[in-house]
Amino acid sequence: MSKPTPLSGFPEWLPRQRMVEQRVLDRLRHTFELYGFAPIETRAVEPLDQLLRKGETDKEIYLLRRLQAEADEPDSNLGLHFDLTVPFARYVLENAGKLVFPFRRYQIQKVWRGERPQEGRFREFYQADIDIVNRDELPFHYDVEIALVIADALSGLPIPPIRIHVSNRKIAEGFYRGLGLTDVTTVLRIVDKTDKIGPARVQEQLVEFAGATEKQADLCLELAQISGEDFADRVLALGVRHELLDEGLQELTQVVEATAAHAPGLLIADLKIARGLDYYTGTVYETTLLGHEQLGSICSGGRYENLASTESERYPGVGISVGVSRLLARLFNQGLIDASRQVPTCVLVALPSEEVRRECDRIAAVLRRRGIPTEVSPTAAKYGKQIRYADRRGIPFVLFPGEADEHEIKDIRSGAQTPIDINTWEPSEEDRFPRIVTSQG
Repeated sequence: MSKPTPLSGFPEWLPRQRMVEQRVLDRLRHTFELYGFAPIETRAVEPLDQLLRKGETDKEIYLLRRLQAEADEPDSNLGLHFDLTVPFARYVLENAGKLVFPFRRYQIQKVWRGERPQEGRFREFYQADIDIVNRDELPFHYDVEIALVIADALSGLPIPPIRIHVSNRKIAEGFYRGLGLTDVTTVLRIVDKTDKIGPARVQEQLVEFAGATEKQADLCLELAQISGEDFADRVLALGVRHELLDEGLQELTQVVEATAAHAPGLLIADLKIARGLDYYTGTVYETTLLGHEQLGSICSGGRYENLASTESERYPGVGISVGVSRLLARLFNQGLIDASRQVPTCVLVALPSEEVRRECDRIAAVLRRRGIPTEVSPTAAKYGKQIRYADRRGIPFVLFPGEADEHEIKDIRSGAQTPIDINTWEPSEEDRFPRIVTSQG
């Protein structure tokens, strides 16, 4: 067999990177449950017509089909989900009679998106979502709570501090309508690409694809450049009026002020934030790492009024999603995050000879029952080689078995070696399991 060719866009972490990912997922899961969010998992596939009606995603959807399937087989109309919000909306409608509202859910799963692979952009990746949905009306205070929950979850990780950039789709939509632009969806999608393609290209595309005049395009860009505490006054100073614009400004002001009361400096109004998906209708969020803004948004979401709705039922919601794989890839590539060791093992039980392997296995079992990750040396090599084996893998302790349970343990970092009772000895909490460490240690 020839050497396999790497498949771009489908990350496979090394063990120490996977341990970092697991610790991050554990932290997110723990925090979400502290706030009362319940776990769910939805199927990996959705009907294609459902996936296609929720935004400009048709080029990104992977179809599900058997290799020798007939063209008219039912599976030909299924696609892998590209996010977790669309499947969640379907889940709510199907299970509404079994859920208690407002329903608070978290969901940590892989999704698939046919993007061009590049740094932080994958075709298969983990997302971690939280959402709150309710029947008919969703109180506005949940828009504030969502931002606070995600800030709490991420602040517990050894990563740079975050800042949440927030806007409101009603501001942009009302502004564009007040200008006389009718293809609001196209304008939103183009303006949302400002950071990627630059203002000049945005202006060109607004004229070419959204039917804007140069003056209208200029005003759209001026709106997108507004951020900070005085955003409402600066918007009104542009001279555009529309009732939807006024409503959006009022809602965004409430979110900014209410969040600041709990977490000053966490959230900043930034009117270039639009989010490309059609289902957002109000508050929208994007999150960056302070000092590492070039990494782009690591967490985004917003409010959707009509995503989970039928002719007779309506379940508005608000949610936010952490792009876990995207975040970690960029932190790994920048050398900003790592695991404290490459294996879970805390203790290596040295093997004096193969004749005593059973006794060494017994010692390891005692430590494992007490929650200490332990393995037995693979061979009865000289102790120096066994210690080097532990050192190469980052295992902090080597236990040397003795007769009548008179054992000694060596901290191979300091060289200290002491007698221990395997029934009472405890490593420090920092040594028991691998930790996430930053580039500063």
